[in-house]
Amino acid sequence: MCLLQLRMSKELEELSPLGDSGHGDGSEEETEEDDEPKICQVCGDKSTGYHFNAMTCEGCKGFFRRAMKRPAQLCCPFQNACVITKSNRRQCQSCRLQKCLSIGMKRELIMSDEAVEKRRMQIRRKRMQEPVTLSPQQETVIQELLTAHHKTFDMTCANFVQFRPLDRDQKSISEHSLEPDSGRFFHTTMHKPPSEDAMQRNISFSSPSSPSSSVQSTENKEWKQHKSAIFTTLPHFTDLTTHMIKNIINFSKTLTMFRALIIEDQIALLKGATFEIILIHFNMFFNEVTGIWECGPLQYCLDDAMQAGFHRHLLDPMMNFHYTLRKLHLREEEYVLMQAISLFSPDRFGVTHHSVIDRNQETLALTLKTYIEAKRSEPNKHLLYPKIMACLTEMRSMNEEYTKQVLKIQDIQPDVSPLLLEIISKDR
Repeated sequence: MCLLQLRMSKELEELSPLGDSGHGDGSEEETEEDDEPKICQVCGDKSTGYHFNAMTCEGCKGFFRRAMKRPAQLCCPFQNACVITKSNRRQCQSCRLQKCLSIGMKRELIMSDEAVEKRRMQIRRKRMQEPVTLSPQQETVIQELLTAHHKTFDMTCANFVQFRPLDRDQKSISEHSLEPDSGRFFHTTMHKPPSEDAMQRNISFSSPSSPSSSVQSTENKEWKQHKSAIFTTLPHFTDLTTHMIKNIINFSKTLTMFRALIIEDQIALLKGATFEIILIHFNMFFNEVTGIWECGPLQYCLDDAMQAGFHRHLLDPMMNFHYTLRKLHLREEEYVLMQAISLFSPDRFGVTHHSVIDRNQETLALTLKTYIEAKRSEPNKHLLYPKIMACLTEMRSMNEEYTKQVLKIQDIQPDVSPLLLEIISKDR
């Protein structure tokens, strides 16, 4: 509400030289060398400048304009000699109007409604023509995010060869593969990491809750099929998951806004955002033509994720997400701002200082919006920001299914990373 009032006040100030004051240099005459506060010559309230040829407050300025446009004759209920003050100026409109006229306020200086609207339109057009630029603070935020990203994220994926081999066994998934139309991939992702600092201080997390006993019969059937499958790619994806979690922890710890939070909120934010940030990371590798994740020395397809134990309740929406986001052709700055917005989500489970995190997220979201307006030149660039925000919302909706599938994989084939199990757990 305060921001709205500020914007309205600013617009009124811009209108006043031609719209209400009738005196082009009123603001200059209001402030003299003695810097003494000026008083409204009608009621004695604090003056805001010259309006219609006299120094008045905003209240008397508006009253004079309305009274001059009103056809009704004003009459004093007393003796036409009321003393107008700040406290009683509403009691007698007739004497107040006479006081306005006596100090020299002129009716002919009032602009018509049409002229005022025209002036407002000119101001709006001028604002739209002015180039949008990032503030120094926003430039600093972007640079810090890029620096942290470059330190903790390797686009060459050179470390991927250090994981346990990606042993593909196509026969093991033949019984429960997806239809040819939906055959794509998702790497194993992570959901909700704890802070490395917290672990070093022996801050423990409760063990993951057991999956619900009431599941649909179709899901039971699919998971019975998984029980007979050989999870040949699971060791590789377990190592990959652990590696990516550590990178995200290091990325977050580099950020000034993140380090300023209490350790409990750091843990809560990491637990809630890791799955989404890894989705964003792997979208940078995604080839929307082939449906393949091209990660340096390795390439992943949907069958690899299926051999790790994931199935279509997660993979189908995951693929739609990757195609949607990749087709936006985001720049690196937009990617890092997107993952920072995801990180600073005040509604994560376990967050205590919601207002601080909410302000951080608002700053990041406004920076992203301004960056798009300032750096993009496409005619439909105004659509990019809401599309990015929609992708962030879509990632949130996948969290529950991802957690459920990881827990079921662990029940069938206990080779899930302990770090990942702590991430998907919730403190009770």
